[in-house]
Amino acid sequence: MKEIPLKILYLVSIMICSASLFGQETISLYKESIPNSIPSTIMETAYDSKGKFGGYDNVVHPTLEVFLPSEQSANGAAVIICPGGGYGRVVYQKEGPDIANEFIKHGITAFVLKYRLPSDSIMLDKTIGPLQDAQRAIQLVREHSEDYNIDRNKIGIMGFSAGGHLASTAATHFEISLIQNKENTSLRPDFMILVYPVISMTGNLTHMGSRENLLGKNPTVEEIEYFSNELQITDKTPPTYITHSGDDSVVDVDNSIVFYEALRHQNVEVEMHIYPKGNHGFVFNVPNEVWMIPLFSWMRYNNWMKN
Repeated sequence: MKEIPLKILYLVSIMICSASLFGQETISLYKESIPNSIPSTIMETAYDSKGKFGGYDNVVHPTLEVFLPSEQSANGAAVIICPGGGYGRVVYQKEGPDIANEFIKHGITAFVLKYRLPSDSIMLDKTIGPLQDAQRAIQLVREHSEDYNIDRNKIGIMGFSAGGHLASTAATHFEISLIQNKENTSLRPDFMILVYPVISMTGNLTHMGSRENLLGKNPTVEEIEYFSNELQITDKTPPTYITHSGDDSVVDVDNSIVFYEALRHQNVEVEMHIYPKGNHGFVFNVPNEVWMIPLFSWMRYNNWMKN
């Protein structure tokens, strides 16, 4: 692929607090109280992007939106999608339902995660709030896998930009549960898909806006290391697919490269595709059926989806 094209098809927008035009249902992550939360008057709002629904600001009520493939095409695999937004908003539509609709065409059940945004105004510890929601999403999907005709051993996580940081955090910090887990359900994703991800919190690599939103302006050395996911990889880290553009001026492609190298040195299966051009958020300018071709090839090769 020499040049990333600029045309893209936009899907019909959805309205906040209403049923999605695409997802079959929207599930609240927590039936009762939300962990690590404090009383707040902050109101969750939607924002527009070019006159259409774009995503959410001030998320305080985390949800999972469910996208089911047809019964004939369903292959048992599932992906939990974490949109980006620099931990300051959730870029929901383009990095959520639009992606989910491409997955269900290929028989893969998709769940779009609207996660809480880190804030001292709504959380006791804002550094772990998004991770709690990601862990809860994995727990919910795995515990209800039969309800959705999913193989509980084929549940992956996907993230874009700061959502890539969240996805890679969930995939490298799964051994410590930050939520109630009475059934001791595995919180480890079976595979991981990262798209122009923020990986590191170190000063020379990180996207500073994402770091400040998650860790504050003066994080400790321990916090920086703990949330620098290239430092948290073990041989138990799940198989990974990474894609990025070399000219990304927002999140340096070295985030993906150092993560790839760290995975490789721990003998974790990893495949990476780096496009020369496209800049940050290239999925906004490239039809999903184009840039996702090598992703689906990787999924077939690893038996996450049928040939």
